[in-house]
Amino acid sequence: MSITFEVSTKNFTDDKLAMKIAMSQMETLVGGANGYAFSEPYDKFGWTFFKMAIKGDLQDAIERKFADMFAKYRGNNPDEKFTDFLTDYFGSKGCLVKLKIVKP
Repeated sequence: MSITFEVSTKNFTDDKLAMKIAMSQMETLVGGANGYAFSEPYDKFGWTFFKMAIKGDLQDAIERKFADMFAKYRGNNPDEKFTDFLTDYFGSKGCLVKLKIVKP
């Protein structure tokens, strides 16, 4: 099952490029391909918003590869831990975005 995030940024062009590079690197690390997609952006209140969907197989591969790191995150819900992990991962790549899980 896939997970979808609403991504918010104040620097859309740079952050989206940084996210694409970071996700490509992540796919290489876990042996995935074509495991994510971005929606069209929209602006509101000085922020740019768009959705990022991650396929279940890529999410599972990331969780397996970085299980030791996931164990250190607070929260009971695995999706919350995944969100926190991705936020930190993007931040380490110079991409300052906020992620929010979009419920189906």
